Amino acid sequence: MLLVLALAAACVGCAGRAPQRWSPEAGANWQIVLAAEPGAGVELLDGVAVYDLDGTDTSPEQVATLAEAGARTICYVNAGAWEDWRDDADEFPAEVIGAAYPGWDGERFLDIRRLDVLAPLMQARLDACAAAGFDAVDPDNIDSYDTETGFDLTRADAVTYALWWASAAHERGLAVGQKNAPDLVGELVDSFDFAVTEDCAADGWCAALGPYLDAGRPVFAIEYTDRTSPGDFAEFCDDPALSGFSLILKHRELDDRRAGCE
Repeated sequence: MLLVLALAAACVGCAGRAPQRWSPEAGANWQIVLAAEPGAGVELLDGVAVYDLDGTDTSPEQVATLAEAGARTICYVNAGAWEDWRDDADEFPAEVIGAAYPGWDGERFLDIRRLDVLAPLMQARLDACAAAGFDAVDPDNIDSYDTETGFDLTRADAVTYALWWASAAHERGLAVGQKNAPDLVGELVDSFDFAVTEDCAADGWCAALGPYLDAGRPVFAIEYTDRTSPGDFAEFCDDPALSGFSLILKHRELDDRRAGCE
């Protein structure tokens, strides 16, 4: 069933949120779509109850319709990189915009040390996620410290920034996910409600996210078709070492095409 929904004309959920935030459970089936046309709708899949969607391109009406169908929604936000197509792009001063993000036109790394500048901008994005009715947030690119960003970022900077995100999300009643950064799990697992990984099976580091599963929290794991064939993905699904991971196979552009282990 394709849910074709209009763009937001009013703020849904602005009246407040329940004080008890969503506590996702390990093993949940999920879908992530970041390349949909704004307002185009999202396919509601049988047996899939968690949807990770772009916070800007997904309308409050769409979020509400998914919620009415019993689905949970995660608000994707690019936390560690600036994107020139975002509505708030002009609000980021040049001093916090660094090197180009390889492979993604119009995207540049942010100086995550500069919470004095970034916190108000990211709080506004979190407020928009909460107002739209999302249950959680997926802050991407928190692990840029080990990349050529144009800034002298450290591991400690990444931990500080990630923990700020966890606190800010929880203050708004949103669950929050750790995106990648396997070497930060020890510092972050107690503050995050789930994890989202990319290519962890293909690159052999899924085990680092084990503490999330041990705590009963899901690891939403994306494997990409440019690294993993359908046959290899089937082997990942049957691998006892990956039991409990919420594995899906996606195209790198994160359109609506999806294969799961179910």
